[in-house]
Amino acid sequence: MWIYIVRRTLQGVLVLCLVSLTIFALVRSLPGDVILMQLDQAAALSKEDLARARQELGLDRPFWQQYGTWMRGVLHGDLGHSLTSRKPVSAELGKRVTLTLHLAILALCVALLMAIPVGIMSAVWQDTVTDYTGRLCAIIGLSFPDFWLATVIITFMAIWWRWMPPMGFEPIWVDPVKCLEQLFIPALIIGARLSAVLMRMTRSALLEVLREDYVRTARAKGLRERVIILKHALKNACIPVVTLIGQQFSVLLGGAVIVEVIFLLPGVGSLTLDAVMLRDYTMVQGAVMFFATVMVGINLLVDVSYAWFDPRIRYR
Repeated sequence: MWIYIVRRTLQGVLVLCLVSLTIFALVRSLPGDVILMQLDQAAALSKEDLARARQELGLDRPFWQQYGTWMRGVLHGDLGHSLTSRKPVSAELGKRVTLTLHLAILALCVALLMAIPVGIMSAVWQDTVTDYTGRLCAIIGLSFPDFWLATVIITFMAIWWRWMPPMGFEPIWVDPVKCLEQLFIPALIIGARLSAVLMRMTRSALLEVLREDYVRTARAKGLRERVIILKHALKNACIPVVTLIGQQFSVLLGGAVIVEVIFLLPGVGSLTLDAVMLRDYTMVQGAVMFFATVMVGINLLVDVSYAWFDPRIRYR
């Protein structure tokens, strides 16, 4: 087990190195100059002034020197300073990451509460009205993009009900009521689409498990159907569902960008979008490294959790 975890951790570190190199190169290939975009009086500056500003930010050095300097800082926990605000990137991300994690976790909870029960009922009562209704809801959930649904809901709330979610953000441990008022509607929008994917996966995985021999044996022993489904079948059916949850959680973090912008939520998504628009290289790199680190960590946790769901799984 521990050898497997160490090996997967080393693979994750290699992935993060490749991600850092890729994003470092991509953000510098974008059109536009960060110096010209952050200085309103850039048109009046001379070439010498622009060259001096680029030298102060280290943008005049070769690519590999810039990358090496940044990676040395990353290894010491320093993601650099924002090119626009001149504040530490880690401090800026720290202020925003709390909201994004709140939103992603709440959206995941909403998706699980909607998807798992519906998926179980759809599998147990296959080809019935309940099954067709659940599958129809899943198709509808997959058909509506997050940005469209968020725009429609916030417009209708403002026009019909004269109500808008409170601005800003309060962590759940500071003010739980206000936190839910601010994040419930965005989390419901994000979670609705994820629930459609999870519902379909839960249904198909549970249907496959219910056809296994040990399920028929449990029924022959006279066990109650509820015990068979919840204690025996569902646990084994959760392996592909957990895999999908791990994959989709990183999508939740990235997909929250549009919803954060529409609802004016100060999260990592909106911070990253602003950084891209302003060509703030260090901020974009720091945000992408955060997303990549979360994805690698979640994938490792998902792989390790397989042994709990199915004791037959052994790691080598």
